[in-house]
Amino acid sequence: MIILVMGVSGSGKTTIGQQLAKSLNFQFRDADEFHSDENIQKMRNNIPLTDADRQPWLETMQAAIDQWLEQNKNVVLTCSALKDKYRKMLWRDPEQIKIVYLKGTFELIESRLKQRQDHFMKSDLLKSQFEDLEEPEGVILADISQTPSEIIEKIRKAFIL
Repeated sequence: MIILVMGVSGSGKTTIGQQLAKSLNFQFRDADEFHSDENIQKMRNNIPLTDADRQPWLETMQAAIDQWLEQNKNVVLTCSALKDKYRKMLWRDPEQIKIVYLKGTFELIESRLKQRQDHFMKSDLLKSQFEDLEEPEGVILADISQTPSEIIEKIRKAFIL
């Protein structure tokens, strides 16, 4: 099974993803691992990525997901997956791939990003992420104003894990 934890930068994907993976004894992978050096440099320079920038990144993740499914691996993957077309590339098998959407207000997420140290994504790019965000339907919705343990428990109950 693959659990895709999605949301804008600062929504808690890494924290929730790592804790969820540990609680389920799944592998943890972060979509940032799949970005090219060029994309990371753009984000460091506060340049929003275009669909063309994201396409190779999505294709690389798509191939990894296919491999994990072939190998029957259980993986929690964190990925912004802001647009419906991005999720459709990654979420081709709803039986084996589940999506969790970490939802929060702009103000809450902006305050989190301002506290971050040593991360390439800064709060200046948050506005563009919210502009790109197409909220998903038919997924597990988690309110990020809850504690990580409350969010993890909600996810586990939703998937009966």
